[in-house]
Amino acid sequence: MRRMALIFGLVLAPVGWALSRYGMTGHMAGHMIAVAVAAPLLALATTGTRADPALRWPRVVTPMAMMLLELLTVWSWHLPALRAAADASPVLPALEHLSFLAAGFLLWSAALHAPARASGIGALLLTSMHMTLLGVLIGLAPRPLYHGMHHSGGLDPLADQQLGGVVMLVVGGVSYLVGGLALLGTLLRGERSASA
Repeated sequence: MRRMALIFGLVLAPVGWALSRYGMTGHMAGHMIAVAVAAPLLALATTGTRADPALRWPRVVTPMAMMLLELLTVWSWHLPALRAAADASPVLPALEHLSFLAAGFLLWSAALHAPARASGIGALLLTSMHMTLLGVLIGLAPRPLYHGMHHSGGLDPLADQQLGGVVMLVVGGVSYLVGGLALLGTLLRGERSASA
């Protein structure tokens, strides 16, 4: 299972990068693949190994600290000024995509490795909430927030932005919510078997 998670994570990371060049919808799809699909697969593949950052640096890579790092990473790159700078640069989009993948990987690693799974559950559920909130804010904005972006599929800028917000809301919100609930299930099963 770990090997399959590693293969899928390594394959999906560049797929997300390729999609991120196709308007706001592709941009959001690419970022969600990096932070909410490829990152958890890579974290699952490396949990308990020498490549596990939560195992190597347990005092630094904690669920709540990594949740805040991921929040700052995601929200910062979606500020209109930074988004415009990234759209005008040949280097910043690669840095942006890598920062999404790294922040997601660190958060998922911390959540999976947390000795008390409750902190990992809390971090993933809080991440689900802030992803959902940002997706709603982008999707319901009454005007385009990101100028200078190429738009996908012939969509006008506002429709492209709205669809991008929906992608973030659905993929980001659901991935972290499902991850948090899965950790909660393992926590409850462990408590039940310990009491039995």
